[in-house]
Amino acid sequence: MTERVSGASPAQAPRHTVVAIDLGAESCRVSLLRWNGHRPEIVLVHRFSNGPMHVGSDLRWNLNAIWAEVEEGLRSSAAYAPEGIHSIAVDGWAVDYVRLDHEGQATSPPFCYRDLRTVAAEEKAHSKVSIPRLFELTGIQNLRFNTIYQLYADELAGTPSNQLWMNLPEYVLYKLGGGRVSEYTNATHTGLIDLRTGNWCEEIFAALDLDIAAAPEIVSPGTDVGKLSGALAALPAFRNTRLIAPACHDTASAIAGIAASGNEWAYISSGTWSLVGTVLSEACASSHAFRHGFTNLGAAGGQICFHTNINGMWLIKQCMQHWCARDPSLELEAIIAAAEKLPSPDGLLRVDDPELLLPGNMPQRINRQRQQNNLSVLPESPSAAPVYANLIFHSLAARYAEVLSNVSTITGQNLREIAIVGGGSRNGFLNRLTEEATGLRVSPEHAESSTLGNFAIQLAVLDRDEKNTSAPSAQEIKCWARILKDAEYLRPEDV
Repeated sequence: MTERVSGASPAQAPRHTVVAIDLGAESCRVSLLRWNGHRPEIVLVHRFSNGPMHVGSDLRWNLNAIWAEVEEGLRSSAAYAPEGIHSIAVDGWAVDYVRLDHEGQATSPPFCYRDLRTVAAEEKAHSKVSIPRLFELTGIQNLRFNTIYQLYADELAGTPSNQLWMNLPEYVLYKLGGGRVSEYTNATHTGLIDLRTGNWCEEIFAALDLDIAAAPEIVSPGTDVGKLSGALAALPAFRNTRLIAPACHDTASAIAGIAASGNEWAYISSGTWSLVGTVLSEACASSHAFRHGFTNLGAAGGQICFHTNINGMWLIKQCMQHWCARDPSLELEAIIAAAEKLPSPDGLLRVDDPELLLPGNMPQRINRQRQQNNLSVLPESPSAAPVYANLIFHSLAARYAEVLSNVSTITGQNLREIAIVGGGSRNGFLNRLTEEATGLRVSPEHAESSTLGNFAIQLAVLDRDEKNTSAPSAQEIKCWARILKDAEYLRPEDV
């Protein structure tokens, strides 16, 4: 490695112990980074399941349960790190937020982005400010679950417009003792950031009668937002722990964790959603980008995540949920292995069909689309699971190829490689189909790339002169990502 971190070689760089909290819509993790000499060691200290809950007709998150699990993970981290923990950072899924009362406490469990309240809110919002105008102002892909439509749904429901709010990862930092902020990569996913200024867009707030004063202060990825306080701060390991806003959007953290350099690589963040695109030095809000559904989200180091959202592993997960209710013994790995032995399907799915974005009986939804395409109906029993998996993965690979072709055309980049992050990176069958469909080399990254990027940003911040308060550069973060790529992963019992 020829690059250096803040002027020091990796052997000379300080050995900071840090914690990364990665909040997923299905699974959350608390991880600890320590050092064995010059080698980084990462311990997944605590992992817990997550998911929305029904509260009457609403779909919401169990905020109290999330906080209790985070606190348990931090207490365990303190027990593993008697040398002291230098910092904690939190990333998570975007768009969802917590409303606060005048004392800074959560007013109610936050809504889940899949709640259907935004259907009407989106339609009414577009009567006040059009989709093309929104893209012109923000460069953000129109998605029904973006924070803009959730906040407008609150407005339509009579929530006071001056009631404070903040996105979930930043809320956890706030509850730990940090300030009320909105980290830039997460803020861009609200659909409320002015592409030209990087600040909240006054025109949109005014058009939708939203109170801009209720929005948090925007900060850059890598901002120190305060010192850990409260009961946890009484633990010896946490007496001098700083709170850092990394790239709070988990996808931005995952991209920050990729060690690839140059501009000939694309990425696929493969999870519930597949986010397919590349990293740019500046936003691309052209008419072609708008027509093909691309978005310009903030990335670490002042860059842009230029991609589009594709319906991803949600399809197979929803199928699994339906089948497992009848046959709990089904395992996805076995289904994938069986699917790989099947011939190519007789037709492909339109994976982004709005009908396939909704929960419930996915095999039936898939068959309705097949009927519309004059294709035969597939059996919906658990025994047909490999057939559905084969269809879904071929369809995703074809959609990936279409999107990446558009990326090259719109940006002019000559792509040669795809870095795949997230849980889907472990799907060897889908990776092979993607390589065949795109003609690009597929490089599966670590499944916990969001955690790696979270760590890389923290280390880039901590490995600096105290007087240097600017956001860490893309080069600094990338160098740490390369160091962490060789990290050893330990089980808690191995520590």
